[in-house]
Amino acid sequence: MEDYHKPDQQTVQALRNIANRLRINCIKATTAAGSGHPTSCCSVAEIMSVLFFHTMKYRPDDPRNFNNDRFVLSKGHAAPALYSMWAESGFLKESELLSLCQPDSVLEGHPTPVSGPTKQQFVDVTIGSLGQGLGVACGMAYTGKYFDKASYRVYSLLGDGEMSEGAVWEAMAFASYYQLDNLVAIMDINRLGQSDPAPLQHHVEKYQKRCEAFGWHAIIVDGHSVEELCKALSQPRHQPTAIIAKTIKGKGIPAAEDKMGWHAKPLPKDMAEVVLKDLQSRIMNSSKRLYPSAPIEDSPPVSLRNVRMPSAPSYKPGEKIATRKAYGMALAKLGRYNERVVALDGDTNNLTYSEIFKNEHPNRFVECYIAQQNMVSVAMGCAARERNIVFASTLASFFIRAYDQLRMAAISESNITLCGSHCGLSAGYVVCIPGEEGPSLMALEDMAMFRALPTATIFYPSDGVSTEKAVELAAGTKGVCYIRTGRPESAIIYNSNEDFHVGQAKVVYQSKEDQVTVVAAGVTLHEALAAAEHLKKERISVRVIDPFTIKPLDAKTIIDHARATRGRILTVEDHYYEGGLGEAVCSAVVNESGFSLHRLAVSHVPRSGKPQELLKIYNIDRDAIAQAIRKMLSSSTNAK
Repeated sequence: MEDYHKPDQQTVQALRNIANRLRINCIKATTAAGSGHPTSCCSVAEIMSVLFFHTMKYRPDDPRNFNNDRFVLSKGHAAPALYSMWAESGFLKESELLSLCQPDSVLEGHPTPVSGPTKQQFVDVTIGSLGQGLGVACGMAYTGKYFDKASYRVYSLLGDGEMSEGAVWEAMAFASYYQLDNLVAIMDINRLGQSDPAPLQHHVEKYQKRCEAFGWHAIIVDGHSVEELCKALSQPRHQPTAIIAKTIKGKGIPAAEDKMGWHAKPLPKDMAEVVLKDLQSRIMNSSKRLYPSAPIEDSPPVSLRNVRMPSAPSYKPGEKIATRKAYGMALAKLGRYNERVVALDGDTNNLTYSEIFKNEHPNRFVECYIAQQNMVSVAMGCAARERNIVFASTLASFFIRAYDQLRMAAISESNITLCGSHCGLSAGYVVCIPGEEGPSLMALEDMAMFRALPTATIFYPSDGVSTEKAVELAAGTKGVCYIRTGRPESAIIYNSNEDFHVGQAKVVYQSKEDQVTVVAAGVTLHEALAAAEHLKKERISVRVIDPFTIKPLDAKTIIDHARATRGRILTVEDHYYEGGLGEAVCSAVVNESGFSLHRLAVSHVPRSGKPQELLKIYNIDRDAIAQAIRKMLSSSTNAK
């Protein structure tokens, strides 16, 4: 190792002192809070000391500086160790550590970038759920290497318990495939989990073989030796690097070292006092004060404000296009006028039509393959520090397996847009050759899933014009956005100059004699329009509303127009009854008197079939809508 300069003895001692101060601060903080994971913090003390005061390059007074090296604490329960490092750097006051887990404190039990009215400036994403940090780090590293083309590096600290998560290995495969040599994963192999030892315990050579099999350079070190850590973290890298650190859980707490039963348990006050006194005695006098190295300032400035389409949609009324294809065309169009628009997909780009973006902007397209959990985590990493406008697409049903990652994205207030194609029953007939795919690919729960996420916005466009507008609006909307697109071609119903806004519905069919208000979206909106035309021949007038966004829902428009139709509302959706459009409308009108709401939705697990066949079988087609309206009016007449 020609480039390695062994740290002098004063530096080594200063790093040891920082590690022991970390242990002291973590024990104090968790004992004061009455909760936390002091033993998990103590095993990573030397790792954190070397990372933050020998290896990483960053500005401690400006944690979100885009030139800084990135750090992702995947083992989020060791949060006090992270907070201790920022206290050591001077960004936090040491006294603030004692506010851990308090309602008015920014120091959450697990690192969270958003905490009440304030933010943890040194945390990019929430990693409370184990196994997700490395995927986020992959997104950051990919951005650094391929989009920013900058010098900053990305470090992620994992626990051995989370190495059982499949998402970790999805990330390992992604990193090696894309040769992310600016990424380092440090694995805290402390042997013990929550209730049992980790499967491989201290067999670090087995971890090494697994990492090497995934294409990583893997180095085994004594995780409590600052000299070994300094050397390993200084090695030149030509591929992603895994530092496999053999550590002792509870290191520095004699009664808890390498012992079961101490996970997530703060030390009692009397025990803490004895341990703190012992740790304090281990801190040796050192005249050397360590400071982080300044980062190389070579990241390009980025502005993600006022991202707009350069022109109106070019569709003509009556023209037909699938909303999934309109999504791909809109994304490619948006990408022409902002070089920070990036697209991810999970080996479905010829189905979601993100291939249009891929063909036009190949250097900004990231193929994540069939690893949807990792795709969402990578999207979060790409979007961190407002470096990119990120869209990620796959079949809508596949996002369900990534729900935990979506939860973390929502809690982190990540600005990412997910597009789920082949929503609803239309996925019963997916491929380009004849063949029915069946219910396993039908997304009939996706709206319920995204409606439950705080801060999420759900777009459900019904034609090419509204799809293009949804893509444009999502690019500038904060938080997690979801665009629900369908497989079948549908007619253009909006003029190209139609103005769309988040939370604003459109009345697409009405007259002064309307008797029922129908709320429908996507394929069922077109069925509702066909039903309205048919009922007109029977002298039954119907008003049809396109909600455009399911969340937030335009309750005012729905209520105002429902009043004009004597409170009669019918919702129709290509989704299960639970959690979708119907329940959203129910919630909106629950306090309104004199309203009568009826719902049509998919009532049970469907079978294979062509889209129009399935709409009819499950009673959400034009005939079912017309019959439901006749029944509503008949019941109303009988009631009178």
